[in-house]
Amino acid sequence: MKTVLIDRFLQVPDRSFFLFGPRGVGKTTWLKEALPSAFFFDLLDSTLYLELSQNPGHLEAMAGNLPKNSWIVIDEIQKLPHLLDEVHRLMEAKQWRFALCGSSARKLRRGGVNLLGGRAVTRYLDAFSSIELGDLFDAEFSLQWGFLPYVQLDRENAADILNSYVNTYIKEEIKEEGLVRSLPPFLRFLSIAGQLNGQLLNRQNIAREAAVPRSNVDVYFSILEDTLLGHFLPPYRPNVKVREQAHPKFYWFDSGAARAAAGLLFDPVDRIWKGTALENMVYHELRVYNLTRNRNRSIYFYRTGSGTEIDFVIETRKRQPSSNARVVCLEVKLAEKWDRKWERAMRSLSASDRIHVDKMIGIYTGKRAYHFDGLDVLPLKDFLIRLHKGDVF
Repeated sequence: MKTVLIDRFLQVPDRSFFLFGPRGVGKTTWLKEALPSAFFFDLLDSTLYLELSQNPGHLEAMAGNLPKNSWIVIDEIQKLPHLLDEVHRLMEAKQWRFALCGSSARKLRRGGVNLLGGRAVTRYLDAFSSIELGDLFDAEFSLQWGFLPYVQLDRENAADILNSYVNTYIKEEIKEEGLVRSLPPFLRFLSIAGQLNGQLLNRQNIAREAAVPRSNVDVYFSILEDTLLGHFLPPYRPNVKVREQAHPKFYWFDSGAARAAAGLLFDPVDRIWKGTALENMVYHELRVYNLTRNRNRSIYFYRTGSGTEIDFVIETRKRQPSSNARVVCLEVKLAEKWDRKWERAMRSLSASDRIHVDKMIGIYTGKRAYHFDGLDVLPLKDFLIRLHKGDVF
């Protein structure tokens, strides 16, 4: 793999924090670069794990006589949730700051453990974004293979890396931690979920195709969400006198990982898949910008019962008694030429008196930018530059 330093946009908070993100996105690397003088504990070290699981109080002895405000990193914190009681004590008694890193918040949320009573903020690290890659960003490559660091920095072996990634995930996150009772049904579901990247979810149909109970589908999706491999995109429901879609979409955190889960790594991608991958890429960039810049805006899609759809609706201000909600609308198309019929859904929503559309933006794979009566049409790279400059929301 090439030795290339990619600067990440995430900034270290000035207080203790949880850092979550999918496996393989560079959390440990970032922590070592961002906190080079921190005392580092890796719970993947079996001897360390065993000792701290039996004697959590040894954490203080191992750290030694560190001064006030020193940083301590604990990697893979989800493997030992009850260690957080000791972390809490040391934050109070020693005034040490902790960076608590993990690929899943599932055990922390569901184990009834001490989540530090709001004394630690939460941050997320995702796969590379286009703006972090800079001149290394290749849209065509990223549409096919995604943004995982190992993939981006060793492009010749992308298929093998992604294939291993999914297998490692199944082994480490699912089988070893006992998240499902039986692995084969989950594997059938995983393949189907990979193919449904960016699609509306009909869980009954998924259950039938995967030959599992409907309740299992809910559990399996919650596992993907809790291990940060995917995110639900909820429908926007402004009630503008039309029947609106109520089912969410599900986007994988990375289109390359979705392709691997679907078993399509060694087959050429068709145009429909690439179109979905383009939507996935834009959603990934929106999430990265939203999280690293602390915008904290809600992101949706909009679809009526008749099939009229807007790919992304970003709520820049929520509805209040004295004012309408304000939104930015984005429509994404894998096309070299922009067809103005693609504007209709955005313009229709903009005409409603129950919502204020601040911006309408079409994103496509052509080369020219246009401005049509309040609507900007931008090539993909132009849009990404404007997004990360803060010109979109």
